[in-house]
Amino acid sequence: MTSAADRDEREGSEAVTPTGSRLARLLRGSAGIAVAMAVMNVGTYAFQMVSARMLGPSQYGAVASLMALLMVLSVVQLGLQATAARRIVAEPHDVAAIEESILTATWRASWALGGVALVLSPLVWWLLHLDTVIPAIVLALAVVPTTVMGGQAGVLQGERRWLPLSLMYVAAGVPRVVLGAGFLLVRQTEASAMAGVLVAAWLPVVIGSIALRGHRPHPPENAHDAEVRRDVRREVWGSSMALLAFTALSNLDVVVARNVLDFRDAGLYAGGLIVTKVVLFLPQFAVVILYPSMSTAEESRRAILRGLVFLGGIGAACIAGAYVLRDVAQVFIGGDKYAGVTDRLWLFAAIGALLAILQLLVYGGLAKRGILPKYVVAAGVVAMIGVGVLATQLTALAVTVLAVDAVVLAVLLVLVLLRDGGRTAV
Repeated sequence: MTSAADRDEREGSEAVTPTGSRLARLLRGSAGIAVAMAVMNVGTYAFQMVSARMLGPSQYGAVASLMALLMVLSVVQLGLQATAARRIVAEPHDVAAIEESILTATWRASWALGGVALVLSPLVWWLLHLDTVIPAIVLALAVVPTTVMGGQAGVLQGERRWLPLSLMYVAAGVPRVVLGAGFLLVRQTEASAMAGVLVAAWLPVVIGSIALRGHRPHPPENAHDAEVRRDVRREVWGSSMALLAFTALSNLDVVVARNVLDFRDAGLYAGGLIVTKVVLFLPQFAVVILYPSMSTAEESRRAILRGLVFLGGIGAACIAGAYVLRDVAQVFIGGDKYAGVTDRLWLFAAIGALLAILQLLVYGGLAKRGILPKYVVAAGVVAMIGVGVLATQLTALAVTVLAVDAVVLAVLLVLVLLRDGGRTAV
């Protein structure tokens, strides 16, 4: 098996060859991750914009709910990636055991989650009021490649192999909008949209498999390797639970909307959430860059404060932009069909801004293997669902979600600052 150091040296030497293209040299550097993630996010939400325009509010509300559930069901993807990246960097002497454990756990978890989702597909059909059960079945199948991508990306991130990781991110976004639009051109249904998502989800897995083709699972070499594997699995579980709580908080409101509002208003709410997701994921690269610094005692507080300032500034600008340029934003979320939500798009931008900062604080807790953030965020999920189901209007639901996110953010911020001040642990 080629070592991470050897790969770093090889990648570095390739980066300076005169035959390398300017794009390849960019993607081989860490700066390329920001570009690749931006492309991924643009592709992901371009798919949502295309779907919103081609399907209309009622059917798009169902697709948005399915995509939200896909995010929740595949949350192990995020836990695998966070754990793999942190452990490979922090414990270079145990890289072989860590990578073997991550890749084996990745495939097992993906098939297990896909199987569970398939069994629950009739429940999803009923919960989201879908026309048929087929979109729910396609959703279950899409969980498998989405989860696999997380483990592969985590290994590449830990090895600092930026080029294949960048290509995976690009492949996770661009094909989704291209294939999704293609499927919708054939037939404008919920099932067609999800079929495009399913096919596109396998493309980054193919790239990851090629990049990691030299990695072969092997049995534990000694008792130490076996213990490393067990600890990695425990960390994956803990990280996944924390990220599950955050993913639920940032996605399940559209499911609540689907059940408490009429289908048109639920579709308008889903259209507004396109703005939320754009604001949430626009500065996501900052979390990736700051995550290593948040893992060290000396840099953690400074990294979090820098992140708060940066994300706060981006969020404020997005809120102002959504208010001043609301008519332009309406065009991007689906056009005149979504005119009913135009004047409230700034509210959805505010939700996205709060969630972006919350994501930073959740990853700050993961960097220190903290235990409190996941319970605080989980309590927020319970509050959001419990109070949200009482809402009878679109604006009331959006304000409820905004208020819950603000309270969770305030509590987490206090806990993180106290931890980095040395007075308590998070």
